[in-house]
Amino acid sequence: MDFTLSEQQQALQQSVRQFAQKELPEIARQVEETDEPPGIELRRRYAELGYLGVNLDSQYGGAGMSHLDAVLVLEEIAKISIAVAFPIFESCFGPSLAIAHFGSESMRNAILPKVCSGEIVVAVSMSEANAGSALTDLTTQARVEADRVVLNGSKRWCSGAGHSESYIVYCRMDKISGAKGIGAVLVPMGTNGFSFGKRDHHMGFRGVYSADMYFDNVEVPLDNILVPAGGFGKLMDAFDLERCGNTTMSLAVAQSAFDFVLDYCQQRQQFGKPLIDFQAVQIQIAEMKMKLEAARLLLYRAVVNAEKGLPSIAESSVAKCFANETVREVTGKAMQLMGGYGYSKEFPLEQKLRDAWGWGIAGGAIDIQKVNITSALVGRRFNQRAS
Repeated sequence: MDFTLSEQQQALQQSVRQFAQKELPEIARQVEETDEPPGIELRRRYAELGYLGVNLDSQYGGAGMSHLDAVLVLEEIAKISIAVAFPIFESCFGPSLAIAHFGSESMRNAILPKVCSGEIVVAVSMSEANAGSALTDLTTQARVEADRVVLNGSKRWCSGAGHSESYIVYCRMDKISGAKGIGAVLVPMGTNGFSFGKRDHHMGFRGVYSADMYFDNVEVPLDNILVPAGGFGKLMDAFDLERCGNTTMSLAVAQSAFDFVLDYCQQRQQFGKPLIDFQAVQIQIAEMKMKLEAARLLLYRAVVNAEKGLPSIAESSVAKCFANETVREVTGKAMQLMGGYGYSKEFPLEQKLRDAWGWGIAGGAIDIQKVNITSALVGRRFNQRAS
């Protein structure tokens, strides 16, 4: 058991950090001001550098590296902005990995090289108005007819909705009830009958689109079925890796907030001495550092143990839950240490705090992760519908 990054991983981390700090701050500033995602040019730049599909097989245009390598890349980019990091998040930990694991060879060949080249981003659409944590209540229907699939229904809370070029849509197939009826279908943007509602605007996550999605007799080829009915377990296994991406984004926001406030506390003076010389400040800094180190180790454990497949639900849920709580705590403490400056838009902490809260909602709420953890401990699922 070795807790030290290899020389190659340290070099990768440093090179991505240098790129991010040099080329991304101005793009991130524009995204925050306009609430619009960065253009496709940035995705192409990521592709040139090998940041898209870091952990996808090289035969599909990926870098063929490890999940841990993908974490290292994503964290350094997300320290600057979660919005500029979003294409990397989706290509390394989102639905692209579900396609890599469960898609047909034709689907992998058609989609993954375009993801790795920056031509497209694939988003995942799971939730509905009445099916979020209770995902098995989803009602969007996918009817198989000869050589095609016909979708009808609506979706909500899809990150990237209205901006991503393609979508993995969780749906109920052939009207089978419960988890056994759920599968997933790939639906490209622009397909007849596929439309979007008014764009959502959130407290944080500026530059990340979200909107209701509507399917009115949307027809796609039979080959677009990623997972047929009965594959809900597979889909959630793949989603365990997405949780590791969520964990990385949380960690990046927390680490960047900590780095900023640590420097601030050494520069800012009150009562004739730097803030860092006050014992109360020292204690707050130490507590933040401890939480960050623990979150990082939990994340690394989950992704390293998943190198031969997908993470366990227990390890990914523990990592995500802890990081989600940590980023809220760290950004809150960092803002308090900065006082009025932390609350000002002239400094990055107010944005960090707004972004921090979203990760404990997205990808499975914090309390749902705790239910998953206990379920894994006792070896059975809990029936939330039972009175």
